[in-house]
Amino acid sequence: MVRCVQAQAPGPRDPLRLLADGAGGTPVQLRGRLQADLRPAPGPCRGVLELQPGAASVAGATALRFGRCPDLQEGWLLEVRGTLRRPRSAPHPLLAGAAERLARQGIHTELRVEGWRVLQRPFTPVADQRRRIADRFLAVAGPEVGGLLAALVLGSAVVPLPEALTADFRAAGLSHALAASGFHLTVLLGAVQVVARPLGRGLRLPLAGGAIVLFLLLAGPQASVVRAVVAGSLALLIVEGGRRGRPIGLLGLTVVLMLLLRPLWWADLGFQLSVAATAGLLVSAGPLEALLAGAAPGRLRRLLAAAVAVPLAASLWTLPLQLIHFGVVPLYAVPANLLAEPLLTPLTLGAMAMALVALLLPPLLPALAWAIALPSRLLLLVAQLFASLPMAQWQTGRPQPLLVLVFTLALLTLLLPSLARRWRWPALALLLLTGLLHLGALRADALVLVHQDPLDLLVARHQGRAALVASRGDPHSCRQAARLAQGLGVVRYDWLLLLDPVSPADPSCWRSQAGLALLSGDGEGSLAVGQRLRSPGLELEALAPDSQALGLAIGDRRWLLLPDRQALASLPLQADRPAPAALWLGFTPRPAERGRIQGLQAPTVWLSGPEPRARALPRGWSATGGSGSLVWSKG
Repeated sequence: MVRCVQAQAPGPRDPLRLLADGAGGTPVQLRGRLQADLRPAPGPCRGVLELQPGAASVAGATALRFGRCPDLQEGWLLEVRGTLRRPRSAPHPLLAGAAERLARQGIHTELRVEGWRVLQRPFTPVADQRRRIADRFLAVAGPEVGGLLAALVLGSAVVPLPEALTADFRAAGLSHALAASGFHLTVLLGAVQVVARPLGRGLRLPLAGGAIVLFLLLAGPQASVVRAVVAGSLALLIVEGGRRGRPIGLLGLTVVLMLLLRPLWWADLGFQLSVAATAGLLVSAGPLEALLAGAAPGRLRRLLAAAVAVPLAASLWTLPLQLIHFGVVPLYAVPANLLAEPLLTPLTLGAMAMALVALLLPPLLPALAWAIALPSRLLLLVAQLFASLPMAQWQTGRPQPLLVLVFTLALLTLLLPSLARRWRWPALALLLLTGLLHLGALRADALVLVHQDPLDLLVARHQGRAALVASRGDPHSCRQAARLAQGLGVVRYDWLLLLDPVSPADPSCWRSQAGLALLSGDGEGSLAVGQRLRSPGLELEALAPDSQALGLAIGDRRWLLLPDRQALASLPLQADRPAPAALWLGFTPRPAERGRIQGLQAPTVWLSGPEPRARALPRGWSATGGSGSLVWSKG
């Protein structure tokens, strides 16, 4: 798996120039405007500061990181002071990293805020109205129904939603319903066209244009929203001008215009999914409908075929993106969308009507919310139902990019009728081949080490099974372990051992990830000498009392794990002990310790942390660096 490269190199006046050594740790004071409201989240609170011209002779933007989330709003002029540094890179390609995420937005620095003050609270009518709509929806309908209705108007990027709600919609394949996109604009324009049909073109066009502008103002300039607005505007002009446009050409023109406007949108996942789903509807929905209708004659079955073809086409065209970005496929997305589709159109129109009422006639809002509460509950029930089914999220693991490319070409060959007639069987063979190669990679014996000081994660794999040894028990480490499992296609670890002597704040997070979780700081104790954690092909045993020296067996390969210096010092010297095939050190050894380590005769040695500057590493030794990973795979 390769890392994502930076989407855009920093300019000559980027805040990166303030870093004396190019690495970080420089105290600065900056002035700029906040790009969006700060939203409380697990861990540090984050935002983006658009720097004012002349601020320390720099221009552009920097990320802000607050220890505790203050009440700061979009557009406020702030003066902040703190330590400027490079954002942390992802320690492994399967894990999210601040550096990669921010680079896709053209941001290359992060300021850890130590103090701030508000210099100006400018008049921000659009942001104030969005905030007012969201607050009133939540007040009259509660966090679930109110949040759902607000998201249908404003998008989930603007509205705080319960974590369980977003998880259910994601698992059911209904996340698009919570993201303001082309579907919502299509519903709005359809309603406007029905109302304005008796009117002349001189009134229809301004009304439709007004609806597009209103949608853009409410949802904000997100990539998927801008794509929908540009495409909708072009289509409207073509239709009202009496010409017939080619939809796929219109989509291509929209994408080109957007990327000319803001090239960084190419790396936005919402933009990618939106374009892929729209292309799927334009290219494949019709042929799939004809195929399904031919296989199931009859009027009712033809209607069902038309309903199934739309979510099926969107799901197939976005499947490669699901694989490369998440390694998870919502298995029941088609039936979930089939049941949700009749609810989404009236709910979207109702939510938009509620938005107008919330701004113009707030006393009528509770009555309108009550009127659409039932379909809202039904949509929530659909998401919860499909999210609770077995294998709702099929964890395929993230394949190698080359495999995804071959898979995508083969899939497109099958989805394009002109190519499918000639190349159907070679395409099917390629799909089968990519599946077998990926399955072989998932079943291979492997050890993955992820280090991000002070966290170490070691994932051992054998024949599709996996086990975990983790050095830290804090919530961030637990989330990283879960993300790593998802990217590797691991539904659940067979067992896990937590080495942190401090009891985890949320033991249930760790226990939910494994069949057996041994949490050393949770009153359960560490492994004692002679004790083992074992599952088919994977085994962990304690090697010495009063230390964390461990022996790990992956198939027929034995690793020696020494998390700290005490583990090395307490390791008993036994002449008859077989030399380990490989050794992991959770620390950088001192020169005096190298002789003892080399006496263990391990041909492969891994270090967690940067390479020592004083001397080069011996042959067969590798280091992760301050934030990095190492991978061993059999064969």
